[in-house]
Amino acid sequence: MSHRKLLNSELGRISPEQYRRRQPGGVVVVLDNIRSAHNVGSVFRTADAFGIDKIYLCGICACPPSAEIHKSALGAEQSVEWEHCADTLEAVERLRAQGYTLVSVEQTEGAVSLEDFVRREGARYAVVFGNEVDGVQQSVADASDLVLEIPQWGTKHSLNVSVAVGVVLWHFRP
Repeated sequence: MSHRKLLNSELGRISPEQYRRRQPGGVVVVLDNIRSAHNVGSVFRTADAFGIDKIYLCGICACPPSAEIHKSALGAEQSVEWEHCADTLEAVERLRAQGYTLVSVEQTEGAVSLEDFVRREGARYAVVFGNEVDGVQQSVADASDLVLEIPQWGTKHSLNVSVAVGVVLWHFRP
């Protein structure tokens, strides 16, 4: 059995233009006051990998163009549509009005374990990830239709937000 690593040219990836023209997958990401531009860039790269429709960069999130975002996004900021919103709660309320189910990723009373989550066929989701220190704002968690918690078995209380995005978006893949 051969395990020759594939060249990028052999992967059959689409261009950024093709990405932007593809059929929407029904999932957007909302970043609630992410401090690190490197984390924002990593989210762009992960969102591209999982075919996410759009990223809402809320509050203090860095926005493209940014050398720090580009360093970890590796150009995904050119393929994934994005929008800056001054207020996260206003952004999620607008998404709700557009028919999205609001899902915060946080540790709350009544949170659903990610391993028990099943994506509903045809549903559209806005998945909210919070600040590296404070998490998702309480007002945004309160406005959510569902809160998902990533199960953890170690001593730490949380994952880096960019890692959490990758874990959660895998469950929302098309």
